[in-house]
Amino acid sequence: MTQYSEVVEYQKDLLEAEKWSKQVAAIHSHCFSSMWYDDRPQDTANRAGVTDIEYNDGTIKRLQKGIHIHTFGTPLTGHALVDNWRKKK
Repeated sequence: MTQYSEVVEYQKDLLEAEKWSKQVAAIHSHCFSSMWYDDRPQDTANRAGVTDIEYNDGTIKRLQKGIHIHTFGTPLTGHALVDNWRKKK
């Protein structure tokens, strides 16, 4: 029976990590084009403001005037997500 304990533990951690991944890690409201992840300087041209919402899954959603205009990054999944979650817990 103990041969499956690692698989069960991983599945439990995966479910917890998936819940965690949807939580907000940070919110940045700014008009800078120099953020480390920003490859869209046109969004903040002429000092236009944006709000960047960073999630625990590694993605950043950009809003302008409350409308979603872009998502930076690819969400972590599977082992990469679980590994990242384990580091943070």
